[in-house]
Amino acid sequence: MKTKKHAMRNKSETIWSWLFMIPTTAFLVVTSLIPLLYSLYISFFKYKINLANAVPEFIGLQNYIDMFSDKTLLISTENTFFFAIVSVVLEVVLGLIVAMAFCSDKMWARIAMSIFLIPMIMAPVAVGTLWRMMLDGTTGVINYLLGFLGIPSINWLSNAKTAMPAVIFVNVWQLTPWVTVIVAAGLKSLPGECLEAARVDGAKNSQICRHIVIPMIGPLLVIVCMLRFVDAFKVFDSVYTMTSGGPGTATEVLPSYIYKQGLKFFNAGYTAALAIVFVLIMFLCTFLFLKLRSYVEEKVS
Repeated sequence: MKTKKHAMRNKSETIWSWLFMIPTTAFLVVTSLIPLLYSLYISFFKYKINLANAVPEFIGLQNYIDMFSDKTLLISTENTFFFAIVSVVLEVVLGLIVAMAFCSDKMWARIAMSIFLIPMIMAPVAVGTLWRMMLDGTTGVINYLLGFLGIPSINWLSNAKTAMPAVIFVNVWQLTPWVTVIVAAGLKSLPGECLEAARVDGAKNSQICRHIVIPMIGPLLVIVCMLRFVDAFKVFDSVYTMTSGGPGTATEVLPSYIYKQGLKFFNAGYTAALAIVFVLIMFLCTFLFLKLRSYVEEKVS
């Protein structure tokens, strides 16, 4: 009798769980799945949405084939990977260092961490606008401060050599605090017995960090890298606000290129094909990170 009641209770809980998931699932289907499927459908057509009475013309895989001869697409892809890799590496390294420095329950650490988190809570468009004005070649405050050191003015955002480093710097400045918060939480969850035993055995702080702390939070660092890489890979607002992809194609990234193809050149079919390939790249990167996390977890255990 008890087994039967237990089975009925489990069945009821399962039904209620699915019922509670219906609103969220329906929302995701309407806002994500249906647009994605429509994009896949329209990617096989030539469709200029700015033309009156435009009718989609079926061209098969031609939109995907055209990508291989699109030089701007190649440049924007290289820029996107460069931006994402450099940004994530700097953010994780700096976030780990700051998290170790501020990983304390003392009042000074809490105040310092609160101040350090300010960039993270700012809107990306506001951050891009703020730094675009600060990095202005003629009226920017950065060049004004450099003038006191005898350094001549630099056209940070209008020079192809400095535009990408400037954009990366702003992204690192804004999102390193996010990495710091996650890593600090991971550090506080480490068992104190292991660290204390290592100190008793005479291990130095650098050795404890390299051989105990980093391996133990390795799976967390992989997840942090994955989330930050995916976010950096689809960055649009701050980069577009600062440079609009310029000068030339120096800071053109895939999201801004897709945006221009769709809302500047109104090439809906090619834009949809680009978006589908973009989603596939994101899926592949996420899959590789998850495989790496499994490998790191096995190595730690």
